[in-house]
Amino acid sequence: MTATIPFNRPWMTGRELGYIAEAHANGRLAGDGPFTTRCHQMLRQMTGSPGVLLTHSCTAALEMCCSLAGLGAGDEVIMPSFTFVSTANAVVLRGATPVFVDIREDTLNIDETRIADAITDRTRAILAMHYAGVGCAMDDILDIARDHGLMVIEDAAQGILARYRGKPLGSIGDLGAMSFHETKNVISGEGGCLLVNRPELIAEAEIVREKGTDRSRFFRGEVDKYTWQAVGSSYLPGELVAAFLAAQLEEAAAITARRLAAWEHYHALLQPLEVSGLVRRPRVPEACEHNGHIYHVLLHPDADRVNVLSRLKDAGVQAVFHYVPLHSSPAGARYARVAGSLECTEDLAARLIRLPLWVGITQVQQAHVVETLAAALQ
Repeated sequence: MTATIPFNRPWMTGRELGYIAEAHANGRLAGDGPFTTRCHQMLRQMTGSPGVLLTHSCTAALEMCCSLAGLGAGDEVIMPSFTFVSTANAVVLRGATPVFVDIREDTLNIDETRIADAITDRTRAILAMHYAGVGCAMDDILDIARDHGLMVIEDAAQGILARYRGKPLGSIGDLGAMSFHETKNVISGEGGCLLVNRPELIAEAEIVREKGTDRSRFFRGEVDKYTWQAVGSSYLPGELVAAFLAAQLEEAAAITARRLAAWEHYHALLQPLEVSGLVRRPRVPEACEHNGHIYHVLLHPDADRVNVLSRLKDAGVQAVFHYVPLHSSPAGARYARVAGSLECTEDLAARLIRLPLWVGITQVQQAHVVETLAAALQ
């Protein structure tokens, strides 16, 4: 049956089509036009990052991160196995090797206590993915990176307007990547951005993003022609995408507030199920301000997740699991290696269910989700 309560429903501010029409009237549809500039300004204000560059996806931003980190054959990057494939693909595309370490039981983020033991003389970077907009233990990760001369890349795909110790996710490490995919809080259909937190890398980032040319400098009047400077690719989104995103970014705070309200309502409704031991609700450390991106539950180890998801589907509720750990995939076995036990990764990934959460979901709908989940677990 068609889900009456879908997992995701993209929300529109009402200004997207008007801005797209304005971009069309401007006669400037390629990248880095007026709406791209507007998005860059808003994102710099939101993140505090000195360098912000829109990309056509978070995947593209992660690939740029790995290029700017100078990764190559024989290098290694430490990351969680519990993440989206783009996190590892960006490393493999540079000829480097992802090294998977376990995740924390509370946040499902990379376990910072496992990183040091995974470092070798080939390690070049730590790639921290902030799950559900809850920040990794960035203080510890930065300390480890400084001690070993490593770069820190933040996969903040889910992290817009979330913070760790008051600092916006994506702006804490050397480089960061965000997503504006339609499943995220702030959307442009497909889209992303690169955050360059080391000013000396901004010029190089512009070159990588513009097919390896200094085209950005040319348009600013800094050179009289642009030429091929380095290896790069085409990572720009078009102006229509930027126009759509501009409308969303203007409402980012309001979107976040509404998602957080829905998240908190789930949290209250699910307390009895946690008390009874049937599920475990999300954990948000005191140092973290999340953004209501995901509401997940962890089922009791004896629960049948397939049956639970089937029961929810039969009731018109589209709940879903999440990442299949990358180390268990064919490509993970081929291109990556594992450092230490991944017991927590394997256990939690097998028990996790994400509940429908989007701007506009009603409390009546949320109650139906929770009542159906409770019935499926009895």
